[in-house]
This record gives sequence, structure tokens and C-alpha cells, in this order.
Amino acid sequence: MDAILQARLKRLPQVNSLLETASLQEMIAEYSHSLIKRLCQEVLESFRQEILAGSETVPDSIAIIEQIKSTLKVLLEPRLRRVINGTGILLHTGLGRAPLLDEAYSQAFQRARGFCNVELDLASGQRGDRQETLNDLLRILSGAPSSAVVNNNAAAVLLALNTLSYRKETIVSRGQLIEIGGSFRLPEVMRKSGAKLVEVGTTNRTYLRDYEEAITSRTGVVLLAHSSNYRVKGFVEEVQVEELADLCKRRGFPLIHDLGGGVIYDLKRWGLPPEPVVSQSVAAGSSVVTFSGDKILGGPQAGILVGETEILKRLRRNPLMRALRPDKLTLAFLEETLKLYLSPGKLMKNHPVLARLTEDPEAATQRANEVLALLKERGLPDNAKITIVATKAQLGSGALPLEEFPSAALALRVKGLSAGQLAARLRQGNPPVIGYVHKNDVYVDLKAVGEDELGELAEAMKKVMSYE
Repeated sequence: MDAILQARLKRLPQVNSLLETASLQEMIAEYSHSLIKRLCQEVLESFRQEILAGSETVPDSIAIIEQIKSTLKVLLEPRLRRVINGTGILLHTGLGRAPLLDEAYSQAFQRARGFCNVELDLASGQRGDRQETLNDLLRILSGAPSSAVVNNNAAAVLLALNTLSYRKETIVSRGQLIEIGGSFRLPEVMRKSGAKLVEVGTTNRTYLRDYEEAITSRTGVVLLAHSSNYRVKGFVEEVQVEELADLCKRRGFPLIHDLGGGVIYDLKRWGLPPEPVVSQSVAAGSSVVTFSGDKILGGPQAGILVGETEILKRLRRNPLMRALRPDKLTLAFLEETLKLYLSPGKLMKNHPVLARLTEDPEAATQRANEVLALLKERGLPDNAKITIVATKAQLGSGALPLEEFPSAALALRVKGLSAGQLAARLRQGNPPVIGYVHKNDVYVDLKAVGEDELGELAEAMKKVMSYE
């Protein structure tokens, strides 16, 4: 290392001398000595690296302290932030899937924020079972006599397979070996459960005889997995739930039906495309049905299992349940979601996702016009261009994968900014607006934007368009 470089490094102040300054002493009093010392070390190291990389600027103590304050400010900013969903995807996994119901979840939070009887039987005063909390609601809505709740649907499948098919064979059609979001693959979850995968049929055609021929003395269960995030069309054949359930009962082992999403009522009654209904699978004879709480069901992240009493008892006793069980907030939020389904007439009005799926096709265009009117009231800058365009929205999160719903977007273009730069500026606003790039424009789709977010959206777009 040459003498000039060494001299620059020596000009950087020592950690202890910085910690003795009045500014950092105030920060130490509010936070902690160890935290501020750690930030001092990290900031000084970053400046050392800049000097070693060739920078000729050596910051003084004032500049370093300002950087420490800035670093602390960033550290204290919330990582999980509310965003405006302008993607046109109602159940966007990256944006938290189902939006929660404000009033209902506020009530749930008030019950669960402090102490609550999550594992206390109030009648007897003895220890209770948190799995009983939602059992009555799930029994009524699914038609199954028993239930269990875990932290997501992958966990539900894992628990069911580990309980019923550990070190045994699990028969599944090749056409159902799905990959879900985040590159999680069903065969990998199955292997982690301790079950041995036995593939039958082909990608596009599987017959009842394929399952029958695969049954041996080592068979533990048959797994039927709904292809929720894709469809195979054309020259296809698959076995119905009733047929498989009958085969499993005759041969003496369970049928697990993984639905992925959680459809409680047949969507056809509201003019929507059909999806497998939980109660129909139970009625068809499935031993265990698994589904998600935070997809089309509209609740918090959870995996729900419903099915035969004796089998659910075994699932609940599995030591894995301790690792997979839900917390009190999940149970409280899920309870409020399930109660909403007890009144189908009010469901579509109050359910954030289903209400948007069944709204008037022109509703998104009306919201787009409202935002555009607000922008015009506040003055559109000369360097910006904004138009309303017709789009197609999707449900997302593996439900109704082929269906598109009429929507509208605000197409935004700002002179001097590329579409990518414009999208980034929207993401970095307050609140962040998440749109998507289409050719040379940024589209902000109104399908998932709430009525109470229109003013915020207009203000966020105005700030971006005011770029010079």
C-alpha cells in the first residue's frame, strides 16, 4: 500500500472518538451503545473501501456522523409496507395475496392482541386444543366432521403425507406433479414428508386402471392434486374424485385431495368459471382435503385440512403439528373470514376479491376516470402523457389460471424517463405503486385498486409526473 493511500486511511476518525461526540451520545441514549458502535464500524468500513477503490475524498467527522444517522434512519424504516396494487392481479403472491377485511380483522386483532384462550378451555379451565377453535365453522362449511389448520397449504400436504404415508408409497398422476410459486415442486415436498413417490399415467392421460395397477402392499395413500395454476387441454383424461375415493375405500387406504385454493361455494352461481369446491370433494369421499386460506378464500396465510375424524386425529397428534401450527392472530383472522361465508348473500358485497371478480365490467374504467379527473384537477405537467386503456386482469395465485377479467389501466409516459425508470419511481414512492411496463408505457391497472386508494394513487402519479 503506497504512502498516499495510507495517509488517507489514517485521516479517518477512530470509532471511539466518534462515539464520544455529542451527536452520537444522544443517539446512544435513545438506542444503545452497541447499536451505534456497530453502525460506526460499518460506515467507517464503507468509507475505507471507497478509499481503497481509488476515492480521493476523505470525509470528516461531521460527514461520517450524518451517514451514521442516515444509516440508522434506513434501518428503522418498515420493510413490510402497504402498496397500491396496480398489477391487474387480484391475488398477487408478491403483494401478500388476499387483502384483508378492515372492520372484521380489526375486531379479530382486538381479541387476539393481548391474552386470549388460544389453548384454554374456558368451560373446564383445563388446557384446550387450538385446533378446536375453528372446527365448528369448518365442519359446517365443508361438510367434513373434523379439521386442522397449519401455516400454509404446502405444510398441510406435508403433514398429511408424513402422517399417512411415511416410508410408504404415495401414488400420484404424472400430470399432477405441479410446481407452485417460488419454484416449490410437489415431488420435493413429498420427498421431505418421507413418502415415496409412485408416478402413474402420463402427463395428459391417466386412467383408473393406472392407479389400480400401482397399488401394492407398500401403498400408503393416493394423492390427487388439483392443477390450480395451469390447465392441460386437448387429448386429456383424468380420473374423477369419486372414482378414486371408491378405489381407495375398497383397497383400504386414504385419498388426499390437494385443492390448492379454497373455494367454499360453487363460483358458477355468480357467473364465474368453476373451480373445485371443498364440500364437493368431501362429499365425493376424499379422506383429507387440503386448501389455502389466503387465496380465493380471502383470509390470512394458512393451510386448512378437513376430513375424516380418525384421520384428522392422527394428523393433530403428529409431532410436526407443533412446528406447523398457526398462531393466535392467524386463527382470529381466519375465523372472521369463515364467518363471512355463513351469509352467502352478503359474501360478494363484503369479500374484497370475489366482489372485484363479479363487479360490473366497466367499474375499473370508472375508477381510472376518477384518478384521471383528480390528476387533471391538480394540473398535468407538459412532460407527461397519461391515457386510459382497456386491459385484462387475472385472479392470480394459481386460481382460474386461464380466465381474464375486463379491466382498465392508466398508461403513463414521462418525457426524460424510460418506462423502467418510471416504474421504479412509482415503486419508491409513498405509498409505493406497483404497476408494470408495457412497451414504452407504465400501466397501472385499476382492477385491484381500492376505492379509498384513488386519491393516494393520483397524488403518487402526480409526484412522478412532476419530474424535471
